[in-house]
Amino acid sequence: MADVDTIEIHVRVNGTSRRETIRPRLTLADFLRVNCGLTGTHLGCEHGVCGACTVLLDGEAVRACLVFAVQAHDAEVTTVEGLTGPDGQLSTVQAAFREHHGLQCGFCTPGFVVSVTAFLAENPKPTDEEIREALTGNLCRCTGYQGIVNAVRAAADTAGTAVTEGPA
Repeated sequence: MADVDTIEIHVRVNGTSRRETIRPRLTLADFLRVNCGLTGTHLGCEHGVCGACTVLLDGEAVRACLVFAVQAHDAEVTTVEGLTGPDGQLSTVQAAFREHHGLQCGFCTPGFVVSVTAFLAENPKPTDEEIREALTGNLCRCTGYQGIVNAVRAAADTAGTAVTEGPA
């Protein structure tokens, strides 16, 4: 039951409906990590700069550290955990990151994977320049960008939709 300091929300997280009573200023990132136990959504800068907390909110990539959980009321949230198949099979993007050394230390990887998933859904035939531009919203502390670019290229190629412009 909600009181003056709490609000009840209904949200679908990775396909599962959840009804929770939360504080109004709880961020979506904290809601996912603490209330839902989905720790794949990482918190880096907590200012929306690094992209480590990127999740899909009704299919759009958003920084979960900049969104209040109440803003996700009656919405669908997909985290990196929700991108795998029901049998645990990696998504095309996840498999490409693993295969093309796009993982580095792994801290930024969930944000990159979610951002790239949204990017390829919106732009299934990216050029190499478009791939690099799409990645500018996520930071990799390990500076392993070439492996990440290669992974995005491979994920797009796997779908058979990419436009290749030469070596990445």
